[in-house]
Amino acid sequence: MGYVVSKEAFDKVLQKLGEKYRLYAPVRKAGEGRFTDTDVVRYDFVKSLEDMELDAKSDYAFKEILTPLSQTLFFFTEGETKEADMDISDAIVFLRACDLHAVKSLDDIYLRNRFEDPFYKKIREHIKFALIGCASSFDNCFCVDMGTNIAPEDYIFSIDVAGDQVKSKVISEEVAEIFDSLSAKKEEVTPAHVSDNPVHVEIPDQIPNSVFKSDIWDEYSSRCIGCGRCNVVCPTCTCFTMQDTFYSENGKVGERRRVAASCMINGYTNVAGGGQYRKSQGERMRFKVLHKISDHKKRFGHNMCVGCGRCDDVCPEYIKFSNIINKVNNAVEEEGR
Repeated sequence: MGYVVSKEAFDKVLQKLGEKYRLYAPVRKAGEGRFTDTDVVRYDFVKSLEDMELDAKSDYAFKEILTPLSQTLFFFTEGETKEADMDISDAIVFLRACDLHAVKSLDDIYLRNRFEDPFYKKIREHIKFALIGCASSFDNCFCVDMGTNIAPEDYIFSIDVAGDQVKSKVISEEVAEIFDSLSAKKEEVTPAHVSDNPVHVEIPDQIPNSVFKSDIWDEYSSRCIGCGRCNVVCPTCTCFTMQDTFYSENGKVGERRRVAASCMINGYTNVAGGGQYRKSQGERMRFKVLHKISDHKKRFGHNMCVGCGRCDDVCPEYIKFSNIINKVNNAVEEEGR
């Protein structure tokens, strides 16, 4: 079912939803970008259509809503532990098709990875999604080749702004009732989606072990500076570390936090005894890339990378993930000759 309403009427829909849900969407933060006098687009609370930035790709993904950068899990004393109180308010998150596919990967890791993460699950159970139509490609996007340009129907309604009107495909009965209360015009609505990207990738069906030892990774030992930006903006990166903060000198009272981490940063693979599994940036790049386009698919049936291109957008060394994918494909083809 679809509806067409004015922008003013759609704000009434948001107002009504806001009575029950927190509404998150991409918001343009003027002057808060990575460089002087630049903006940044990141997720924040919204109350109206005007608050949302719908004409630009968000620089940071939505995942901080589901997986906070720093999250206190529990408090401990000498004799007991107490699980930390969590903000589990009902929320609606507005995102694009590629990011909606990314949610599936987050769920794989936290809910279908041999056990269920109770902290993630508590938040996830209170989150619903609204789809932002995506009519044209942004810089560095390659969602079409990744098969993430068309959204799965895991959303409650969609929005596409056309002039002074908003078109919505509505799946949720709860949302449909709100539109009906406004006497909204009904018509068939198909959410806009990208049909072609300027950037293209080819992903091999099978990646032989020989690629693991290929020299294609060597250049990244000198090019990559290990800043971890790519992991921070990626909607599917899930690496974290645990940190204990002690309140007493004897170390028996404090709290345990889950903190977002990066597989590209020096020290991430350090283990007791001074060992380190991946010492060079080339080795770390290999691990990340093969996890995104091979390892995750072997286990869960789909690629982890969704082709959003945020890692390319943010890399200070202009390393393009799409180029690396194509280099892997070329290496596989050469192996087969």
